[in-house]
Amino acid sequence: MTELLNVRHLHKTFTVNQGFMGSQKAKLHALHDVSFSVEEGEAFGIVGESGCGKSTAGRALLRLIEPTSGEVFYKGENILKADRARMRALRREIQIIFQDPYASLNPRLTIGKTLAEPMLLHGVATRANVQEKIEAALTEVGLPPTAMAKYPHEFSGGQRQRIGIARALALNPTLIVADEPVSALDVSIQAQVLLLMESLQKKRSLSFVFISHDLGVVRHFCKNVAVMYLGRIVEKGNVDSLFDQPLHPYTQALRAASPVPDPRKKITVARIEGDVASALSPPSGCHFHPRCPKAMDICRKEYPVWRDVSLTRGVACHLYTEHFAPADDLRIDTPHQALTP
Repeated sequence: MTELLNVRHLHKTFTVNQGFMGSQKAKLHALHDVSFSVEEGEAFGIVGESGCGKSTAGRALLRLIEPTSGEVFYKGENILKADRARMRALRREIQIIFQDPYASLNPRLTIGKTLAEPMLLHGVATRANVQEKIEAALTEVGLPPTAMAKYPHEFSGGQRQRIGIARALALNPTLIVADEPVSALDVSIQAQVLLLMESLQKKRSLSFVFISHDLGVVRHFCKNVAVMYLGRIVEKGNVDSLFDQPLHPYTQALRAASPVPDPRKKITVARIEGDVASALSPPSGCHFHPRCPKAMDICRKEYPVWRDVSLTRGVACHLYTEHFAPADDLRIDTPHQALTP
């Protein structure tokens, strides 16, 4: 398959005012050396707890937040170097679905006007055929054409998210960043929206960067996944192998929150207490070590280097201090002697 998106060494640092009347300034490292790639027609997942930087990564690659450094190649073009006119053209091909479907819609505009605005602005539709295209967009996401005359408050959460999806599809994009698109919905509605997105992906050959805190949702929708903790990717690989055999203790904790619905599978994973540390004052060494039940002395002193443990798997953890022989089917019984601290 052809590579569509390549994110390389993305960094984002914010300056935060602290102290009395904001007299002191501090650096918040929201993203640190984030790298991943997405193929044409692929859904790539980014998972992690709230505050880990996954939404910042999605917005940074779209330049809704300007990255501090790094490169984002879309179809071979570094979009971080694109001027305003070029970025406006690229907006037609790269769209976003927001987490809160109500907050992302203008309450003073009807759904018809909400969908017509980007179509007319980018020349996808004309005044003569815009209504026809709006009706087609609403029908495609499972809403009646009569919805175009209504306002956002007249719809349920699931219906509003369908409208958000229709707006993202209005410009016929190639890549969509879906930022927690189902987290604000009931479980039954989540399944409906995910099935809709899956059918649209196949129908339109769409690529997704799918951001979520739920590894189970990502497993259903994505092919590959990156796990983020405190602004860094700590593990990356094929979603099935990563879900069935998580390497990093943090991934194991996320896996524990999304068990496999199969009583025949016996999976023992660590449950980890505590909250994500502040990005303003991250722990020394591996940022996860205060919550890690397998932490060693080296974890408190040095941040682990990235290890490619197979052709499709990588991890940043001191438990894996040696490269494994390349293999698509990674079998790990005892990763290394350092597994027992």
